[in-house]
Amino acid sequence: MDRRRFLLTSMAGGIAAPLAAAGQPAGRVPRIGILANVRQGDAEGLWEAFIQGLRDLGYVESQNMTLEWRVSEGRYERLPDLAAELVGRKVDVIVVPADQNAVAAKQATSTIPIVIAGAAEPVEGGLVASLARPGGNVTGLSAIVGLEIIGKQLELLKAAVPQVSRIAILWNPGNPAHAARVRAAGTTAPSLKVHVQAQEAHGPVDLDSAFAAMARERAGAVLILSDGMFRLHHTRIVDLVTKNRLAAMGSRDMVNAGILMYYGANGRELFRRAATYVDKILKGAKPAELPVAQPEKFELVINAKTAKALGLKIPPSLLARADQVIE
Repeated sequence: MDRRRFLLTSMAGGIAAPLAAAGQPAGRVPRIGILANVRQGDAEGLWEAFIQGLRDLGYVESQNMTLEWRVSEGRYERLPDLAAELVGRKVDVIVVPADQNAVAAKQATSTIPIVIAGAAEPVEGGLVASLARPGGNVTGLSAIVGLEIIGKQLELLKAAVPQVSRIAILWNPGNPAHAARVRAAGTTAPSLKVHVQAQEAHGPVDLDSAFAAMARERAGAVLILSDGMFRLHHTRIVDLVTKNRLAAMGSRDMVNAGILMYYGANGRELFRRAATYVDKILKGAKPAELPVAQPEKFELVINAKTAKALGLKIPPSLLARADQVIE
């Protein structure tokens, strides 16, 4: 083979397999562990966004990487065992969607890198030393910038329903980020002239009683905190919101399914960006030195069809601020 032909053949091989790079032994296919709460194919498409992010970087499953899935199905008590299974599989990196998953993964290993796609309290929860210098084996992205977002969510809900005097907060005591958010809501409520009713739901069996309590207390609106169990059972929650004629703020998939509002980070974008962290780590970067990224933008989505069904007239100024209005 002449030199020119050899060089062309070598270049073609490099293009076809771009990921046999520094950080991974030659010939070894990286193994990416996913410690999820909902399966791939969830209504919001978060894990699809992560996998697409990997594809955009040249990773193709069964060719130059392997995915190891472990899914809690919203039962957080299973996370420690599932995390231990991934550690036993000797994965190269563990990707998690939220704080409780990261806690379980960190308790299972202090050496395998952990990438979190949507942290709520990474510093306060002890996952990282600081956003700028995580300092351990956890890094990734934060979905929320401080507790101020709770005040903003309540403010927007009150703006959409000016007459509301009682707002329920649906939270999961099994989610380590929720207690602080409920306290923040209680602190913000007086300035908005509303009373906050904290209503907990440990699992799907608690949802009916939670909404029955909201009805008894005459709540006029509900803020549904971000949670894997709630996302898994979002259809049931939307049904209960609709049945009780509540103005609700919740996850993006819930708004698409019929509740009134969403305000927060773009989840799909966060999960897509998480793939870049995996790529850097597989190429040799240390999680301790990769800063935790914050959302680049928060978005407001309003379901105008739901507003009409509730007899609400959303102020034009609020509609003008929306990134998307679902007609």
